[in-house]
Amino acid sequence: MAHFSGEDEAMLQAMLRQLFQSVKEKITGAPSLECAEEILLHLEETDENFHNYEFVKYLRQYICNTLGSMIEEEMEKWTSDQNQGEEFGYDTVVQHVTKRTQESKEYKEMIHSLKNIMMIVVESMINKFEEDEIRSQERQKKIQKEKSSSYCTDNCSDSDSSFNQSYKFCQGKLQLILDQLDPGQPKEVRYEALQTLCSAPPSDVLNCENWTTLCEKLTVYLSDPDPVFSDRILKFYAQTFTLSPLHMTKEIYTSLAKYLELYFLSRENNIPTLSTGIDISNPNVNHLLKKIRLLNEYQKEAPSFWIRHPEKYMEEIVESTLSLLSVKHDQSHLVSQKILDPIYFLALVDTKAVWFKKWMHAYYSRTTVLRLLEKKYKSLITTAVQQCVQYFELCETMKGDEVLGHSKSCGIKQKTFYYSGQELQYIYFIHSLSLLGRLLIYTQGRKLFPIKLKTRKDSVSLTDLLVLFTRLIYRSPACPKMTSPGHLEDYSPASMATEVLCILCDQKECAIECLYNNTVIEALLQPIHNLMKGTKAAPNCSETALIHIAHILARIASVEEGLTLLLYGENMNSSEEKSPTGAHLIAQFSKKLLDEDISIFSGSEMFPVVKGAFTSVCRQIYGTCEGLQVLIPYSLHESIAKAWKKTSLLSERIPTPVEGSDSISLVSQESQNIMAWEENLLDDLLNFAATPKGLLLLQRTGAINECVTFMFNRYAKKLQISRHKKFGYGVLVTQVASTAAGAIALQNSGFINALITELWANLECGRDDVRVTHPRSTPVDPIDQSCQKSFLALVNLLSYPAVFELVGNQSLPNKTEYSLREVPTSIIDIIDRLIILNSEAKIRSLFNYEQSHIFGLRLLSVVCCDLDTLLLLEAQYQVSEMLLNAQEENTLETSESHREFIIDSLSVERNHVLVRINLIGGPMERILPPRLLEKGDEPYPWPMFSSYPLPNCYLSDCVTRSTDLKQDNDLGKLLLRFKMSDKQTAWIENCRRQFCKIMKAKPDIISGSALVELLEKFVLHLSESPSECYFPSVEYTATDANVKNENLSSVQQLGIKMTVRGTYLLTL
Repeated sequence: MAHFSGEDEAMLQAMLRQLFQSVKEKITGAPSLECAEEILLHLEETDENFHNYEFVKYLRQYICNTLGSMIEEEMEKWTSDQNQGEEFGYDTVVQHVTKRTQESKEYKEMIHSLKNIMMIVVESMINKFEEDEIRSQERQKKIQKEKSSSYCTDNCSDSDSSFNQSYKFCQGKLQLILDQLDPGQPKEVRYEALQTLCSAPPSDVLNCENWTTLCEKLTVYLSDPDPVFSDRILKFYAQTFTLSPLHMTKEIYTSLAKYLELYFLSRENNIPTLSTGIDISNPNVNHLLKKIRLLNEYQKEAPSFWIRHPEKYMEEIVESTLSLLSVKHDQSHLVSQKILDPIYFLALVDTKAVWFKKWMHAYYSRTTVLRLLEKKYKSLITTAVQQCVQYFELCETMKGDEVLGHSKSCGIKQKTFYYSGQELQYIYFIHSLSLLGRLLIYTQGRKLFPIKLKTRKDSVSLTDLLVLFTRLIYRSPACPKMTSPGHLEDYSPASMATEVLCILCDQKECAIECLYNNTVIEALLQPIHNLMKGTKAAPNCSETALIHIAHILARIASVEEGLTLLLYGENMNSSEEKSPTGAHLIAQFSKKLLDEDISIFSGSEMFPVVKGAFTSVCRQIYGTCEGLQVLIPYSLHESIAKAWKKTSLLSERIPTPVEGSDSISLVSQESQNIMAWEENLLDDLLNFAATPKGLLLLQRTGAINECVTFMFNRYAKKLQISRHKKFGYGVLVTQVASTAAGAIALQNSGFINALITELWANLECGRDDVRVTHPRSTPVDPIDQSCQKSFLALVNLLSYPAVFELVGNQSLPNKTEYSLREVPTSIIDIIDRLIILNSEAKIRSLFNYEQSHIFGLRLLSVVCCDLDTLLLLEAQYQVSEMLLNAQEENTLETSESHREFIIDSLSVERNHVLVRINLIGGPMERILPPRLLEKGDEPYPWPMFSSYPLPNCYLSDCVTRSTDLKQDNDLGKLLLRFKMSDKQTAWIENCRRQFCKIMKAKPDIISGSALVELLEKFVLHLSESPSECYFPSVEYTATDANVKNENLSSVQQLGIKMTVRGTYLLTL
């Protein structure tokens, strides 16, 4: 304080002025003082120039001079602590030093000193501001010399701000603005009044009693011939929409909508006609479009906040909009002389009807919109349907070039200042198409149909409209090709109709009601019918149109109801087959495309894309068992494999680009197209593995290795699969691994190696070059969350065919020493390192012995649920013996003749596995001990064992007790049937009826022995009755000399022993 001079004060004032001038726009736009304070508090987050302000630099230097030495001392202290072995993270150091600094005496003194300095500077600035304000008021009085002597503009001083206006703007001032806005006032006065109104806080304007009068006057002044004045009113409207509450913006919006409605209904205004088109450079048209755009911008923003307000506000906004868009002029004159309705201008600024999409998204507003459309404004839907019908009829009657000229803006929205009548009609058609597509998604929207049109005798039903959308795809003109793939949006009729139909396909209820019927499917398949007959598909049908049709068919086939329709037709129980169903036609067409039997598209750049699109439809079909059964006669797997081999040869023959040659880009593009087509074909082949029969067909093609390698490459890149694929690559891996050939292909592709490497990195350790900055948290679950994905992947992979191919006839490494960084790469290594830990070397090689061994035991427990796998592992590696030995070693001598088992997670897990693999059966034959300990004095009441036989407590009560036949009357009746010796015809039916009755009512009371007796009696009765005998009894005539002697394998011998032991325990 002693060193604070007048020069320092002037310097700080200049710094503050610079800061306030830079953030003036942000502060003046704040609706309240609290919001302005929030803006300043978060200025560093929002202003990229924050650290360049002189005031901020001053504060930084001030803090550095005052507290710099203390902060450095604290940092040095913590650095020395870290060198002594105490490790702290960066965030911890910063937090501690900051806390110590804020608690220090120096910090408190600095804050106090800085506060006093700033109070002096601010008081001086306020005094100077008041002096400037008085001088500016006196200067303003001399300029105006009228009643406005008490009036003061908001821009009278460079140091003025919206904070000053917030307390000066009052009731009288609003009345003064109303007077100054009068058309009789000078232009400068009106401009300044509007400027003051725009700069005033909206909350102050709203709280004035004259607000309603002001709103009405502003609406009238929108027609002012002065464009600057009209634009300033629109600026005030835009500011109000942005900063004001809904009840205020609602009044502005409805008044603007009402003004536009009256503007279009008035005959005095020069509204363009269809014949003249729209010239945006025309000032009147330009101002009209600005008003429409402002209205549309609010339409798109209002749904995000109107749910927080009373419903009546939303209803008024919706009704005023629908009322405006329903405005129609006299139609008695020619169409070419028709005056443009408001909907044309709205379509020009919002071609895809985004406003309607947002209004229909939430139930809150959707119910109101649909109710008003049904009761008062159905004409809006009628005209939209009429526009679509008219455009389709135009496509039917006019030549392609003429229609293309009609919709020349479909491909690229060129920067133009003039729209002809034909272009306006097309833009309105796109708007109508988008609006109807959104309407059909919802049940109440579909109830608005059928629609009666004046130009048609019959009403337009939902099916008629969807057939029209479908035919637009291949009967509308093709648009000019884009210059680049990332060009602007495609507004072609085919693309827009496809987009609408795809959205409807994604809505299940809507698709079932609208799309899944023979009429729509036949319309989609019509071009394919024509091409199969050798005729032209349609007048304007191109490769692009066929691709659009294939995309829609693929979405239909991806849903169960749609797939059923394609496979069997609408009447799947009908015996009449007039024509092949959609699936057959698609398969035939796809086969012709793959075999290149259709010459109409040969040589076209888009031909591979067409083939790929229709093959993807087939992929959706043959990815299911029912679909594959239908498509098997067409041998699509052979056609796809043939096409893949041909494409693979082409990719090998592509010449290497020579540097400096002009053909580099051409060769590169060609190679990319061929590689993309090759990958697409491999993906199509791979998806045959979705079903067991399809996997067999894939193996027959000889391309399973290449398909699995392709799958692994995409799986390793973690690429996102298409939303219309029924499952990801994990399911395909499971399917492929269920066969021996598939397991070998997975191993050769590197998939298994990568899976095990990832598992080991999560379970034990990763690569040497990965630095561990923080130790992992100790797992609390038997299988840690980081390893669960790898565990499930291994379980899905290790089916018996895969285990036999990957493990069969292979011995364990059983090394004498294992490196700590030796990472397993195969299933044999996993068994050796995680499951069969029969040496100290294996145990010492694990960083997390207990966790890793539990993982292996859990994997063994799941894999051995397959009896074939259990027999293989037991015969090759004597798993049971290893587990028993481990249990024996895990004991503690309590006395010379008594040893107790040590209860830990590993012994409990081994006990569970031993019971599971030695007692075969379900819950009725065995009791599996739990893996969790219980609370109390005896945490694990289940007896452990280290030799056979197993304790009897693991046998179910149903096995240990003799068969108890305390049946009730129903079971007695059933057993009575067994003892009947007569050959009555009704015996079988009576027995079946009684058995079904018992199984439905009391299935638990029938024991296994009762079922065995029932089967024996039933088969005996059938064999003795000639009319019921399916298999005649044949006498055994072979002699002992015909029997060959063969040695049983170890697996077979073990299987026999296990069967005998199981039947003995079950007393069968």
